[in-house]
Amino acid sequence: MFRVIRPAVSSPFIKTSLRSQFTPASSAISQRLYTAAMSTISEAIKKDHRELEQYYNEVINSTDHDHQQRFGNQFTWELARHSVAEELIVYPAFEKHMGEKGHKMAEDDRKEHHKVKELLKEFQNMHAESVDYVPKLKELWGPLSEHIKEEEEHDLPAFEEALVKVAGGKSESEKLAKQFGLTKAFVPSRSHPSAGENPYFESAMGMLAAPIDHIADIFRKFPENKISPNPSTK
Repeated sequence: MFRVIRPAVSSPFIKTSLRSQFTPASSAISQRLYTAAMSTISEAIKKDHRELEQYYNEVINSTDHDHQQRFGNQFTWELARHSVAEELIVYPAFEKHMGEKGHKMAEDDRKEHHKVKELLKEFQNMHAESVDYVPKLKELWGPLSEHIKEEEEHDLPAFEEALVKVAGGKSESEKLAKQFGLTKAFVPSRSHPSAGENPYFESAMGMLAAPIDHIADIFRKFPENKISPNPSTK
């Protein structure tokens, strides 16, 4: 029997939704959650970043519309979930363990996320046949790549250092990675900027949108042999 592992999150909306929505996941997603549980939070986030870079390059370096659409959908699926999981798990941890410095880091990152999510909402509704498809993705990648660089070079090293000092170091980082990976399985897979970046409001709005997004994913094309909630074979 598949055992439910509940993340230690404070929002009642998340706890309720996780209990009501959980079903046994595919072996691929289960393995991904297990891998996240064995890594630090920095490693889990960087892994997502490298995947986003891969999907971005698959789109911009191809002239095949079907290929571009599949990887564009995969890019959207990964970025939407990654962003919300950071806002629900990682940024509150910045504030908890790093005080005023962590609060400023979190607020700056939330502002950057909002800009990216606005652009992602435009991109996710486009078709690869459109002449604006690749230019829109490149426009999105500009602020996203800057955010990734800032996060990897500044925010995450400072956060890991703070965890060593105040919260048990690697064990706490691994705990956050586990929560981060599990949260990604239940949050929306499309961009919803109107939900904002506040953990409580976003968790309520996001959990309402997530089931709709996940059902719609059934009808979207995804790359073969990639992890997604409903990989298409169309």
